[in-house]
Amino acid sequence: MNPEISVVVAIMDEEENIAPLISAIRTSLHSIPYEVIFVDDGSKDRTIEEIHKNGGSDVKVIEFMKNFGQSTAMQAGIDAAQGNYIVTIDGDLQNDPSDIPMMYDLIKNGSWDLVAGERKNRKDGLFIRKIPSRIANRLIRNLTGVRIKDYGCTLKIFKHEVAKNLNLYGELHRFIPVLAALQGARIHQVEVKHHARLHGNSKYNLNRTFKVISDLMLMAFFRKYLQKPMHLFGTLGAIIFMIGVLINGYFLILKLMGNDIWGKPMLLLGILLLLAGIQLITIGIVVELQMRTYYESQDKKTYTIRKIHTFEPGN
Repeated sequence: MNPEISVVVAIMDEEENIAPLISAIRTSLHSIPYEVIFVDDGSKDRTIEEIHKNGGSDVKVIEFMKNFGQSTAMQAGIDAAQGNYIVTIDGDLQNDPSDIPMMYDLIKNGSWDLVAGERKNRKDGLFIRKIPSRIANRLIRNLTGVRIKDYGCTLKIFKHEVAKNLNLYGELHRFIPVLAALQGARIHQVEVKHHARLHGNSKYNLNRTFKVISDLMLMAFFRKYLQKPMHLFGTLGAIIFMIGVLINGYFLILKLMGNDIWGKPMLLLGILLLLAGIQLITIGIVVELQMRTYYESQDKKTYTIRKIHTFEPGN
């Protein structure tokens, strides 16, 4: 019999947090059938030993051979999860497992496909964590149109089918709500508790900012142009090409009037814009063909169905 909830915890070097985390999960979910799946992302301390010491029949461990990153670890845990609902939570005790039952009630009894946590009274540094996070959250909301307040909170609960189709890789765990929205998921955010880190060291650093920016551009493309890339590349290419045509048309008239136009910077710009426009249109055609191959070769659909309603004759 499958558990009702699968709790997925991606961890690396969190040996001091394992025992209190397992205890807190057991206390919070004692009345709900559950499983805990730890994914060890290349720990070099005694994390695995602590899980074995404190684990039981409710705990599973997936141990990576090396560090693959948080997104990959979360995906491995989701792949192994068997619960009707799947929870992701940090392994550093900053998320509180006592919030899971409340989130479970919301998703089970409501119309949501994903309930995400919003960290209330966040216990992180102002300049290193809070301010960059606020800037990133605003950018993500504006560029993707998925308007939740806190993208950085790992504590989330999904319906099984939504989590299984996230396909996390790279550093995309920050954009889980966007990936869920691409499926048509209904998303709700609720305030959750947040605690200061007591043990171990944070894995966060400002170098991640550049990864977030590059992933954000990818998510913006996915959100708006995944199924219609020609609308982006073709439109840009046509606009740039037409500007090039106008510039070169102007210089053609000057040449016919007997003016020397060779070496003019604007002429070179016009030629460059013509070539760039042709290249963008060509890229759009190639990407459009690739997307058709992606869907058709794997018999994937360009739509997702929530439910098929049937009615008795005469109703």
